[in-house]
Amino acid sequence: MNAFYHGEINEFVDWLDTDGNIINASDGGIIYADGKYHWYGMAFRPLPFESGQNGGQMTDIGVVMYESSDLLSWKYEGVILEVSTDPQSQLYGPMRFERPKIIYNEKTKQYVLWCHYVKYPGNHGNEDGECDVGLAVCDTVNGKYKWQGYCKPIDKDGMVRDMTVYKDMDGSAYLIYDRHILNPKVDRCLHVVKLSDDYLSFTDTYKRIDSAAWREAPCVAYKDGYYYIVTSGLTGWQTNQAKAFRTKHLLGEWEDIGDPCVDDFTHTTFNTQGSNAFSIEGTDAFIIMLERHNTSNFLKSSYIWLPIEFNDDNTVSLRYKKEWKL
Repeated sequence: MNAFYHGEINEFVDWLDTDGNIINASDGGIIYADGKYHWYGMAFRPLPFESGQNGGQMTDIGVVMYESSDLLSWKYEGVILEVSTDPQSQLYGPMRFERPKIIYNEKTKQYVLWCHYVKYPGNHGNEDGECDVGLAVCDTVNGKYKWQGYCKPIDKDGMVRDMTVYKDMDGSAYLIYDRHILNPKVDRCLHVVKLSDDYLSFTDTYKRIDSAAWREAPCVAYKDGYYYIVTSGLTGWQTNQAKAFRTKHLLGEWEDIGDPCVDDFTHTTFNTQGSNAFSIEGTDAFIIMLERHNTSNFLKSSYIWLPIEFNDDNTVSLRYKKEWKL
């Protein structure tokens, strides 16, 4: 691959690694380390969507990683967080490490992975282990991550849904997640929670983003004094209209700035859902990672990577490109 090729808006396009295999790293992210980009995500099963334990939306492999020097040619590095075959293990599969995100702590020299943890058989629910965040750590970016367990931020009443982790310029880090409370059922909203200095637990400092009620899949970017979040609505595997928010302070007030997608006539975020946003090393340019989930065969889902346009009025725009180069 010598360019980001996406095809038509309704098309599923395979991205292959250097061995010719389909890249299978769902809803993950990018971390730059040791002079290379590392792309990680949960490995789907080549099956259709199905509840119970038979759906392709689950994993019996774990979180995998690829490496690249140019963001186009990707070499498979292996499984960094493995599913267990032990029925007593918290990682017994099939299960889900949904939306894994890795950040590096300069003080502890550890890579820290947070994810939305969903225990066997991998179905979202409201019980313990079905709506939590999970934690794993490693001394190297592409080594074997050690599982540390799961928990809920803020309190035990707030269930965890889609999430991301953001490391700020001052080294502080934050979990941004869709917090869901059953009673009252209407209380579902994005929250920002500050992590401890070692990134391994949560502080009591958090902010409810009142303007981002009933939103999920947050993707964060920063430019010229503003933090931006591009989000998705709550329609399961069905795509929907994106909405962006901005603030000058992560724990401050967030403003709704509308749908960032230009000429998205079907209002489906170009038939995708956001996964993550990352900066190109050495620049202030950002790419947003989106995914076109194929519920007939999750292995055949498509990755859609688009440049984020930062506008003079401090808004952001996304334009669909069938093909583009850096």
